[in-house]
Amino acid sequence: MLGLFKHSKRNLLAVSLALGVVAGAGVAHAKDWPSRPITVIVPYPAGGGADIGARTWGGLLEKELGVPVNVINRGGGAAIPGHTAIAKAKPDGYTIGVVTNDISLYKPQGLAELTYADMRPLGQATQIASAVNVIKDAPYNTLQDLVDDIKAKPGQLKATGAAPGVNWHISFLGLMLDLGIDPDTVIWVPTQGGTAGHLDVASGNSTFSTASMAEAAALLESDKLKALAVMTPERLPRFPNTPTLKEAAGSNWTYSVLHGIAGPKNLPDDIAKKLTAALGKVIQSEEFGKAMDARGIDVMWRDDEEWKALLANDLKSTSDILAKVKK
Repeated sequence: MLGLFKHSKRNLLAVSLALGVVAGAGVAHAKDWPSRPITVIVPYPAGGGADIGARTWGGLLEKELGVPVNVINRGGGAAIPGHTAIAKAKPDGYTIGVVTNDISLYKPQGLAELTYADMRPLGQATQIASAVNVIKDAPYNTLQDLVDDIKAKPGQLKATGAAPGVNWHISFLGLMLDLGIDPDTVIWVPTQGGTAGHLDVASGNSTFSTASMAEAAALLESDKLKALAVMTPERLPRFPNTPTLKEAAGSNWTYSVLHGIAGPKNLPDDIAKKLTAALGKVIQSEEFGKAMDARGIDVMWRDDEEWKALLANDLKSTSDILAKVKK
């Protein structure tokens, strides 16, 4: 029995030492991070706002951390495959990705169970504000003019900017509900994104768009469209003469497509904090700000906790809106 006890004791000691080595290796790994290239997954095709932002801050992050930062696009499938790849990546700090508030659309519509809670939010980088735009010679000089016409002509006016249930359509639904208008009294014209929606309005096919102000910029500057209001708490610096919804019609509704960064849910705290600190530094830099301003994209840095809270609020707001229009 004594020999068996001694043998068991030696086994326990060996196991304890092995666990100590593993734990020590984990600590050393976190301490030495980063020591190899970092991959940034963008759940959208190249050339869009999320991609442009990631390639810009990714280049700056590369200089900040001293290792290569490689941006890869995983577009398609309403961005579900790309967002899922971020959530399921190995939690070692070497795979992170761009997360947008499109992730709030999945669960409420039964598209996927994935939400922000399946990831480790690291910080918000940018946002692209929604706005209400009409053709240049439209008989509306203010948003209130348009609102009055919608109420006077139920089922006759057309709105556009995205496919049903997608970001700019949510911006439309939220606006209508906040104004006390049944969204079904306006015909929604599906388009493949905000640019296509703005062009549809500029050609006279639809009455108004509720899509990206940045994507409308070229048509506004060439006098093809006129902006009636932006869906932000304050006026945009690039469009100082365009009122907010609050100013234009007393609406408290705001909507922007939000671009941020996240990693897998079990990303170690020390690595996550290092990433948030580095991202905050490059995203708040003058170089990043100038690059985004040239594209009409608003820089909006929020740290990990603020970004997490914003995504939680966005999921609740989106869920409430979709629940109301289903009734």
